Amino acid sequence: MTPTGEQLCYSHAYLRSVEARVAALESGEGTLLVLDRTVFYPGGGGQPSDRGLILRSSDGRSWTVRGARTSGGEIVHELEPDDGDPPAVGDVVRVDLDWARRLALMRTHTALHVLCGVVWRDYGALVTGGNMEPGSGRMDFEFERMSGDLVDAIEAAANVELAAARDVRVAVLPRDEAFAIPDLIRTKVNLLPAGIEQIRTIEIVGLDLQADGGTHVANTREVGRLRVTGYESKGRINKRIRIELIDPGT
Repeated sequence: MTPTGEQLCYSHAYLRSVEARVAALESGEGTLLVLDRTVFYPGGGGQPSDRGLILRSSDGRSWTVRGARTSGGEIVHELEPDDGDPPAVGDVVRVDLDWARRLALMRTHTALHVLCGVVWRDYGALVTGGNMEPGSGRMDFEFERMSGDLVDAIEAAANVELAAARDVRVAVLPRDEAFAIPDLIRTKVNLLPAGIEQIRTIEIVGLDLQADGGTHVANTREVGRLRVTGYESKGRINKRIRIELIDPGT
C-alpha cells in the first residue's frame, strides 16, 4: 500500500482534532479504519498508541478508537467492536484524541529523554530498552553497577535539566546528514531500518540529541519534576530505572 494519509502527529504534536475522510476500512474481528489525515500516534519506540474518538460529521455518530498502528505505511485506527456498524468509505469525520492521555505521554517521553541525556552525559551509558505509560516509564541502561546513591544523583541531575526550561526541537534530516551527528543513536542496537532515507530527530537543546519517532512537549518546563521509583538489575550490565512524574509542569 502506498501511504496516502497525512500523519500529523509527527509534525504537529499539539494538534488535538482534525477533520478527515474515511479512505479505507477492513472488517473482521475488529474494524480497522484508514483516514486521509489523522492526529493519532500509532505507537512505537516504547510509546503506546493514542486513543480517542471518531465522530461522523453528517449525524454526530461516534466510535471509540481503542488503538492505532502502522500497516503498509498507513496509520490504521482500531475501533471498539461493540460500537456498531462502522463509518463508510468517503464519510467525513472528526478525529479527536484523548488529549489528557496524549499530553501525559508527551511529558513522560520527554522526561525519559532527559533521563537518557543525563545518563549519557555523566556516565556514558547506552540505552538497552525502555517503555512508558502516561505519567510513568522505565529505561534500561548499560551499567555494570547501580546503587541508591547513583540513582539519587541521576534523579537530581534530571530535575535540574527539566527545571532549566530547555526547548525541545523536532527535525527531519537526510540519512547521511543524520548519521554524521556523533552519538545520534543512543540504543545499544541501532533499530533504524536500512531503507529509511529521512531520520527524525529530537533535540533537547543543550542536553540531548537523538533519533526518535515519538511525540514530545515543546519545552522541558512542561514536564514538571520526576521521581525515581525504583531500580533493579536485569542482567550483568543491564540496569533498569523506573520513574514517574510528580507534578503537572506548566
